[in-house]
Amino acid sequence: MDMLPLFHRLDGQPVLVVGVGEAADAKARLVTEAGGTVVLDPSPGVRLAFVAMDAPEEKAAELKAAGLLVNVVDRPELSDFFVPAIVDRSPVVAAIGTGGASASLSKALKERLEVWLPATLGPLATAIRQARQAVGAVHRDVPARREFWARVLAPGAALDPLVPQSDPAAAIVEALAGGGAPADSLDEIVIGPDGADALTLRQLRLLAQADLVVHSGGVPAEVLALVRRDAARQVGTEVPEGSTGRVVLLRT
Repeated sequence: MDMLPLFHRLDGQPVLVVGVGEAADAKARLVTEAGGTVVLDPSPGVRLAFVAMDAPEEKAAELKAAGLLVNVVDRPELSDFFVPAIVDRSPVVAAIGTGGASASLSKALKERLEVWLPATLGPLATAIRQARQAVGAVHRDVPARREFWARVLAPGAALDPLVPQSDPAAAIVEALAGGGAPADSLDEIVIGPDGADALTLRQLRLLAQADLVVHSGGVPAEVLALVRRDAARQVGTEVPEGSTGRVVLLRT
């Protein structure tokens, strides 16, 4: 990654907007929609600043010297952070960024996602959040809970997120009625000469759901980048004795 994408909580937080005109007004609206408070002068508690003005170099340098993170409109080389194209299905928010390379590309991708992502994603996320305690009562350890959610959110499953949901809370209750912790599993994926490009959808899901990935030294970095970030990893050709949860063995 060229940069680390983050979601910043702005509820009640002051955000500095410097400048006048359409660009400054757009940044002010964005801050307000995210729950922040627009301020026009640096003050205690301000951590973020948007600069929308001609010849912004001096002002950007001044604000950075004061410890603020700065975004300068249309000047990526002066910016500490970037505002992505946003698809809002709150509390689900998809953000598309290009590191300042092309706002047009971000916009084109946003338009595709607006079509693909159902309006019901927000209620689905809310239902999942509200069901955490109930799911934890049935599936008491982390691998079991992860397996449950992976199963019900899989393509074509009861909570497939790309399919509009009329009553996600009821679907979760119905899925929980099946009960039972999942069995441990072991899956093997052989990586061919085409690397990540040749992985099937099923193999991609296995990498995204794995609790432990055992891989030989020859597995390409582009494949390992697809593994769930908090999955345990071990270099080798044999699965350690006593391994539990979803284990994926990668071979070349």
